Formats: sequence, structure tokens, C-alpha cells
Amino acid sequence: MITTQILNSYIDRIPPAPQALRETLQLLDIGDLTKAAKVASGDLALASYLKNLMNKSIYGFRNEVSDISQIFGILGVSGSQQAVYNYMISLLSPKKWQLFKLNATAFGNLQAELSVNWKKILTHLNINDKDIESSITLLPASIIVSEALFSEKINDVNLLRSASAIDLNTILKRLCGLDLFDICEKVSQKWEMKESVAKIVQASSGLKAQGDESIDQLGKWMHLLLFYTLSKPVFIEAGLNDFIDFQVDYVMDIYDDFNNVIGVS
Repeated sequence: MITTQILNSYIDRIPPAPQALRETLQLLDIGDLTKAAKVASGDLALASYLKNLMNKSIYGFRNEVSDISQIFGILGVSGSQQAVYNYMISLLSPKKWQLFKLNATAFGNLQAELSVNWKKILTHLNINDKDIESSITLLPASIIVSEALFSEKINDVNLLRSASAIDLNTILKRLCGLDLFDICEKVSQKWEMKESVAKIVQASSGLKAQGDESIDQLGKWMHLLLFYTLSKPVFIEAGLNDFIDFQVDYVMDIYDDFNNVIGVS
């Protein structure tokens, strides 16, 4: 059993950001893209991350985008905030993954795919909320925490997985008393996000409806997005699809809409 103290130690590794990141987020919070871009440009690692992010194929730009002011202008306030959160998460990414078959490129692609498609969903739903848009960053953060926790008990995890068809979320719950979505909630509290964000992520499990129509509706969209993304061959190969137990009945009322928004054929 992984104790609460050990779990909290991993949660605590999620930044409190360095000064440049804190200042960038503060400026984005008040909607000042110009000053935020100027501060972000002064952090060479952040600037490099943003350039690499924007030039991933999923964004669809034919010409290279390299100016941070231009990048923030394209992403807008909410998207820029989300990109900075994703950068903060990337700082924790292990150099060598033990359980999941991931590397920096694959993990970055996961972040980008979730971000772009979550934006499509929120645009379709006419939702413009910085915290709700950034809520999708919680899943990659929790995957990193889970990787660290599983690595502590890697032999036990591999034994459980080989002995019976137990999903990773169940194993995680047995090891530390929390599942992936509980860890997402803890990360959201660490980042001082609105309480509604944690509720949306919990609802996205497909098993923890919150009794609030608007929150549960967003939870359904996120549940479908997580299942859709983690069911791609690269993430199946990485072992990530083991986290999501698809709840068909939970999302049936939005299933066709989701396919149209995301462009699933």
C-alpha cells in the first residue's frame, strides 16, 4: 500500500511555478496577452516548448509559428493559459518511463491532442472559461503522478496485471486508495482551480455523476474525449487505455454530436 504521505509527496512535485511562469499566468488571468507574451519570451525553455507545441501537425499550420506574441494571439487567453499548464506538467515528465511506453514526444502529442479537441468541444458548446479549458491538462498531470506511484511498486503492478485482467485504475485504487480522477482533483486543488473543475473531471470518469446538469454534461464530453484519445494505437501500445472504462450508456445522448465535432468518421 502506498501511503497518503508518499502520494502527497508526488503531488507536491507539481510546481508552484518559477517566477516567470507565475507572472505569465497572472497576466493571462487578467487577460493581458501582450505582457504575458513578453514575460514568456524571456523564459527560453518555455518559449521553446510553445514553439514546438504550435508546430505539431495537429495544429495544422503550414508555416512555422515562432513568435510568442503570435502564438499567444492564436491560442487566446484560455488556450495560452492551458499551454503554460501543459509546460509545467512537462517539467515533471520522467526521462525514462517504467510502466507506460511513453517518451517526451509521445507525451507531448497526448497533451496537444487533448487540448486541441477539448477546445473544439468547448467552442461547440459556446463555453469560454479559462479554468474549464485548462481542466483537460489535469489528465496528463495525473498520468505522470500515476507513473511515479506505479514505479514505486512496479513488481506488484506487473504481477497483478499478469495474474488477472485488472485495469490500471483498480490497481491504482488498491495501491493508494485513490483513482486517476481523484488524483486529478488533488492536482486541481494544488493549482487552486475552481471547485467546478474538479467536479467536471470526476464526472468524466463515467462513474461519478455530480448531480449538476451542466457539470455532468461536460463530464460526458470529457469522458468520450479521453476514451477516443487513449484508444488510438499509439496510446494503446503505451498502456494508457487501461485507465478508462468506457461507459456507453453514460454518453449515448451526445455520442453522435461528439463524432461530428471531433470529425470521427
